[in-house]
Amino acid sequence: MSDILLKVAALNDFYSTNIFSVYPVAKHILSLDIDARLASGDVTLVSDLQKVTINGVEKNFYSFSTKYCSHHKPFEYPIYDSYVEKVLCYFRDRDGFTKFKTTDLKDYKKFKSTLIDFRSFYGLDQYNLKEIDKYMWQLGKAYFPKNYRKKKMKKEQK
Repeated sequence: MSDILLKVAALNDFYSTNIFSVYPVAKHILSLDIDARLASGDVTLVSDLQKVTINGVEKNFYSFSTKYCSHHKPFEYPIYDSYVEKVLCYFRDRDGFTKFKTTDLKDYKKFKSTLIDFRSFYGLDQYNLKEIDKYMWQLGKAYFPKNYRKKKMKKEQK
């Protein structure tokens, strides 16, 4: 339990995933006995990890779950985040590399297959999913930056 708790806390802090109560998340992960599923690259593991009940309220930690799995098996579990979503949607709309609804990206199996379609469509097969994942994140951060200052200014103007 202490190892899992440390991983959850570290990933939460590093990625700012906004998990305000890490102990229930660690307890949930422990209860699933995930080692064999991680080792086999079971994509359904992400959906089992993402739903956690805290104080009677079900929380959905999808992005965190992809990060947790990725840190164990980075070549099998690409990381979902809003930057990657924006890049995938941009190239879907620009080039039609595959068909998906934006909400499909919140289904991990569909998300991973969309990244594989992206890699194939653009002739990037020499790159593994971790490299594609990093590229997408950097591209998204550069071209679709979160504008916290703008949001803060709008609140102040009200």
